[in-house]
Amino acid sequence: MKKVLLVTASLIALGATAPAVAADLAARPYTKAPPMVAAVYDWTGFYIGANGGWGSSRNSWDLVGFGPEGSHDSTGGTVGGQIGYRWQAGTFVFGLEAQGNWADFSGSNTSLQFPAFRNHTNVDAFGLFTGQVGYAVNNVLLYVKGGAAVTSNSYRVTNVVGGALAGVTGDDTRWGGTIGAGLEYAFAPNWSVGVEYNHLFMQDRTYNFTDPAGAPFGTDRIRQDVDLVTARLNYKFGGPAVTRY
Repeated sequence: MKKVLLVTASLIALGATAPAVAADLAARPYTKAPPMVAAVYDWTGFYIGANGGWGSSRNSWDLVGFGPEGSHDSTGGTVGGQIGYRWQAGTFVFGLEAQGNWADFSGSNTSLQFPAFRNHTNVDAFGLFTGQVGYAVNNVLLYVKGGAAVTSNSYRVTNVVGGALAGVTGDDTRWGGTIGAGLEYAFAPNWSVGVEYNHLFMQDRTYNFTDPAGAPFGTDRIRQDVDLVTARLNYKFGGPAVTRY
């Protein structure tokens, strides 16, 4: 009985001192939550890449002294590379780029003036030298571009029956202008993929054709423009992102 009374008295005494002990305990310190950190992709820097796709060249032949011979589309594949530099200011991105491609755009049509002959055009290379203005949404870049373009072409005339060569001119390099637009997505710190469209406005040129023996065969004025759709893969040198709070 005495042990029970002793334990009871001890519990009562402990209960009376508990509030005072609790009051003496230090308050739990307040810890400020860490700030939110956002990594924003930075498009600034030099880049190099590869591209490939499809192209179509529209060619209209006019036989001097006679009139239009008709038009044809020279279509085919292309592959090449590009190198450039971009500078980002806020959400706007500015850039310069040089691109060079091999191509195999070929096509032909029967002459409207001389149906016994067929006119052929082949575009075997082109280059673009452009400036860019874009708008970036983090790692997505939408841009427009414009500048100078150059194409490498060859022209020939064949017989409709048998396909024998009837007339040829030397390979031609012609200059013009280009406008285009593209969408690019950075999928890794320094890597991006994109798709791009370009339209090339090329100068009209006049060509003197010769037959296989070297004798004059005729003179044509040829108009040309080109449409290009390419997929691109780029590697950007330098830091991939800017950390913002």
